[in-house]
Amino acid sequence: MTTNPLDADRPPELPRSGRRRGNGGGRRRDESLMVPDAKFESYYGRNVVKAPPWKEEIPTYLFLGGLAAGSGLIGAGGSARNLPALRRRGRFAALAAVALGGGALAKDLGRPERALNMMRTMKLTSPMSVGSWILAAFGSFASVAAAAEIGRELPNQDGLLAKTLRVVDPPAAIGSALFSAPLAAYTAVLLSDTAAPTWHESYRELPFVFVGSANAAAAGLALIMSPAGQNGPVRKMAVSGAALELGAGQLLRRNMHPLVAEPLHHGKAGRLLRAAEVLTGAGAVGAMLFGRNRIGAGLSGVALLAGSALTRFGIFEAGMESAKDPKYTVQPQRERLERRRADGVTNDSITTIR
Repeated sequence: MTTNPLDADRPPELPRSGRRRGNGGGRRRDESLMVPDAKFESYYGRNVVKAPPWKEEIPTYLFLGGLAAGSGLIGAGGSARNLPALRRRGRFAALAAVALGGGALAKDLGRPERALNMMRTMKLTSPMSVGSWILAAFGSFASVAAAAEIGRELPNQDGLLAKTLRVVDPPAAIGSALFSAPLAAYTAVLLSDTAAPTWHESYRELPFVFVGSANAAAAGLALIMSPAGQNGPVRKMAVSGAALELGAGQLLRRNMHPLVAEPLHHGKAGRLLRAAEVLTGAGAVGAMLFGRNRIGAGLSGVALLAGSALTRFGIFEAGMESAKDPKYTVQPQRERLERRRADGVTNDSITTIR
C-alpha cells in the first residue's frame, strides 16, 4: 500500500463492524469526520489589500498643502481687514508652501512630467484629478497675490505694472480664500478613497481633521512671523483650528471599528498622534494665554506647526500599517456579513464597502 505525507492529517477510520449505536438505536455521528469551521488566514500570509507605494514625500505634501491653504486664508483675511503684516506674510508663506508641496508631490511621482500629465484631463470622480486642479488653481491665485504684494513696493506706483497689480490684487485674494478649504480637505478625501482600512473608515471625519490641522499650522507660522500687535486674528484661528482638529480626531476614533482604529493607538503612528495631540493642545492654550507676548507667541507657533506635521505623518503611518495586516480588512468584512445575514439578507454577492 502506498503512503502519502498528507495521510497523517486524515481522521482515523471507524471499524467496519460492531458500530456503536446511541440512544434510540440511531447511528451516532462521528465528530472527527466533520469539516471544522473555517478560520481566515491570508494566502501565504500576504496582504489582502496593497498598500500605496508612497514614501515620506506624501505626508510632507499633506502637511505643506495644509499649511499653504491656511496661509492663503490668512493672507486674504489680512487684505480684507487691512492688516499689512498678516497679509504680506500670509501670501508669501502660501506661495512658498504650495511650491514646496508641489515639488514633494512631483518627486514622489518619479518624473516631473507626470505631474504635468495629470493636468491633461479632469475626472470629477477621481480625488487625485480634482485635487490636481485645486492645487493648480490655488497656486495660480497665490502667485498673483504674492506678485501684487511685491508690486506695492515698486518705486513707480503710477506705472502700468503697479496699476495692473493693484487691479488683480482683490481677485487674487478672493481666489486664494475660496480654494483654501478645498486644498486643505481634498487630501483627506484622497486618502479615504483608497482601500487602506484605517483611511477608508475615517472618510467622515478626516476632512475636518485636516482642515483644522491646516488652520492650526498656518496660524502657528503666522504667530512666529507676525508682530504681537497684529496677531489677534491668528490667535483666534489657532484656537479654533486646534479645537476642530482635536475634536474631529476624537470623533474619528470613536466612530471607527475598534479593530480598524487600532493602528491609530499603537506603534509608530500611535506615538506620533499622541505627541501631536499634546503639542496642538499646548500650542492652542499658549496662543490664547500668552499670544500677546512675542516669546509666548513664537513658542506656541512652533508647537502648533509641529503638532500639525505629526498629525499628518501619524495618520499616514496608521493607514500604511492597516494595509499590511489582513485582519484589518477581513474581520470587519466578516462582521458586516454576519449583520447582513442577521437582518435576513442572503444575497452575499452584493457587498457594500461603507
